[in-house]
Amino acid sequence: MKLALLSAILAMAGALGHRTRLLPLGPALLMAAAGLAGCAVAILLNLSRIALSAWRHQPLNLGGTLAALAIALAVIAVPASLVLANRKNAASLPPIHDISTDTDDPPVFVDVLPLRAEAPNPADHGGPAIAEQQHRAYPDLAPLVLDAAPAQAFDRAREAVADMGWTLVAADQAAGRIEATDTTFWFGFEDDVVIRLRPEGDGTRVDVRSVSRAGGGDLGTNARRIREFLALLTP
Repeated sequence: MKLALLSAILAMAGALGHRTRLLPLGPALLMAAAGLAGCAVAILLNLSRIALSAWRHQPLNLGGTLAALAIALAVIAVPASLVLANRKNAASLPPIHDISTDTDDPPVFVDVLPLRAEAPNPADHGGPAIAEQQHRAYPDLAPLVLDAAPAQAFDRAREAVADMGWTLVAADQAAGRIEATDTTFWFGFEDDVVIRLRPEGDGTRVDVRSVSRAGGGDLGTNARRIREFLALLTP
């Protein structure tokens, strides 16, 4: 029971330690990995106890054993479900983390740049090589043209940012630019989004770019985020 509980605490402390910026990513990942390994050992030990107790017909603290199993399994279930859910994506999607509805003229970050000063991934677009990989993996991503004046479209875009639960960084209506950050729950990984609005005919063209601050491939996260945002804007 103690091993399962201590391992669970270690795994969660690593994740939440990085989210609260108390721990750098490296030590946080090591703590989380050690906690998960401890939970795996706890599962094996407790299953062994149950098997030996049954084989030797010896009494067993069944409540404590099952509680330890439940704790360890609950902790391991979170990363295990993510791995299983993304296993297909990991094999089929390109190792890119910068996705834009306009790869010829990607929207640029301005106010987010100071927040990315120490990020491993640059804010500059990778150019034609990245664009080609994106088009092969996500051929459906394209600008959205709204049947609304730029001012109305801007307000709708700001509302959609709030609905997505992103942290608003900047909203410059004159420049037609909105910048925001999306943060994951456990480790607090941050991806930045810039939305560009330009007049087009009687309506407004909306382009969205989403870029991870860290990591190589994103398992389709940035593309999925853009799709969800544009869906909120679509009448």
